[in-house]
Amino acid sequence: MASWNSIPLEITYQVLGWLASFSWTLCFYPQLILNYTKKSVVGLNFDFVVLSLTKYSSYLVYNAALFFSPVIQRQYREKYGYGAMIPVAANDVAFSIHAVLITLVVAFQVFIYERGSQKLSKTCTAITSAVLVVAVVCIIISWPNNSWLWLISVFNTMQVFMTAIKYIPQAVMNFGRKNTEGWSIYHILLDLLGALTNFAQMGVQSIDQGTFVNFYGNIGKTLLSLEVVFFDLIFIFQHYVLYPSKRLENYSKAGAENTEPLMTSSGDSSQGENV
Repeated sequence: MASWNSIPLEITYQVLGWLASFSWTLCFYPQLILNYTKKSVVGLNFDFVVLSLTKYSSYLVYNAALFFSPVIQRQYREKYGYGAMIPVAANDVAFSIHAVLITLVVAFQVFIYERGSQKLSKTCTAITSAVLVVAVVCIIISWPNNSWLWLISVFNTMQVFMTAIKYIPQAVMNFGRKNTEGWSIYHILLDLLGALTNFAQMGVQSIDQGTFVNFYGNIGKTLLSLEVVFFDLIFIFQHYVLYPSKRLENYSKAGAENTEPLMTSSGDSSQGENV
């Protein structure tokens, strides 16, 4: 079984891992709180929520299976070498469980809060249905041959695919609305921090082991970080560069509405009645 060559690097690995999980755990709450405060999910794309739930469920299956199953761990080492370290840490499992649960809470908010005219798209429904069918078929195929490593690799591929597409509906929606109101930028900033520290964690492990096997041995985790960084930079660009004036304009209008009743005179009232 592989072991660490450097205690400082091992400690750094654990710190970075938990920092990534902590950032990714916290990133769910700004949107959750924003929805609760406004009692509205207008501005939050429903496809993003459903695709995220599908993604995190697939990610949970992969992480939990590889972390807890001795059989799958043995199959992993048979494929990548008996000196290879398992590329899933306890923080990965903890994050996956939390992500599924908190996304379910956000999905519940979609049902109970003001949502305007937005509905789940047919494309999203088709994608999630296809993912479910593929998962069932792959379980049936892998069962007779005990191809469990292959099976969880399929789930890992699913979560990479879902990560690549889940942000697209929200980004397109922001472009269409020409604002990011209702979409929490703090969610994105914490998400970005999590991706960067997650990637750094894998780098530390590579330095200690003198190999990049953990990058291609867990290609899902590698691509996950890169995809998240790419889309988060798009959202940051939308929020701070493309549509800051829209955001400030909305704040100004809100302030004007709050002060208007205090500024109304009797003359204005009579004029309003004539209109």
